[in-house]
Amino acid sequence: MGKGGGCVPSKKRQPSSAEGSATATATTATNNAPIEADEETHETASVAVNSTNAQSVTATLKIFIVYYSMYGHVEKLAKRMKKGVDGVEGVEAVLYRVPETLPADVLDHMKVPSKNPEVPEIKAAELAQADGVLFGFPTRFGCMAAQMKAFFDSSGQLWKEQTLAGKPAGFFVSTGTQGGGQEATAWTAITQLAHHGMLFVPIGYTFGAGMFKMDSIRGGSPYGAGVYAGDGTREPTETELGLAEHQGKYMAGVVKRLCQA
Repeated sequence: MGKGGGCVPSKKRQPSSAEGSATATATTATNNAPIEADEETHETASVAVNSTNAQSVTATLKIFIVYYSMYGHVEKLAKRMKKGVDGVEGVEAVLYRVPETLPADVLDHMKVPSKNPEVPEIKAAELAQADGVLFGFPTRFGCMAAQMKAFFDSSGQLWKEQTLAGKPAGFFVSTGTQGGGQEATAWTAITQLAHHGMLFVPIGYTFGAGMFKMDSIRGGSPYGAGVYAGDGTREPTETELGLAEHQGKYMAGVVKRLCQA
């Protein structure tokens, strides 16, 4: 079958001289006829559509890393997590921070450092642009910090339209102590995803031997990466940062498979 769906004529039947002459005349007239405007437009439109489809197939997938960090511990995990995401071909991480809700005088009293100006604040509506989301926050009595909860509370329009339904999401956290809620904080946060219809993606024990290290204190759990802040002076260990990087890479792989399905 040739281009345009036409069939090749049978070679067994030879046209008569009269038929051949008529065919030649018709062919010449057809070849010399001007191309109609709508036919030319159709060809151009087809090329444009094909080009657009090609661009869509090769478009970079976006994973938003959305976090709240008061003293920088969660932010350090977020930056390392971005490295993991960016290491997967065809996937890119974008860092965002949620708005602060505490007044300036309270933050000054708590000696909270200034927020990183290189990381933009995000509005809930922007989540619709992500192919996947990783949310990071410190714990407050076994639950997410109020700043992150306020951000989720501002996503009512997305919930109403179920805009985020089917999008994969995960968590990473910071707690002051070992019993401070590394797992409980993730448990209580899952309700936010459930009401939006989002897909919770835990990391399980995919970090391998790093999940079983007992030679030093380590944050993180099967629910996601984590860090212990102590009194605020403790820095994330290389194992904790490595787990964050692994979670970013793992999440990127999951998002990539879902988008290719």
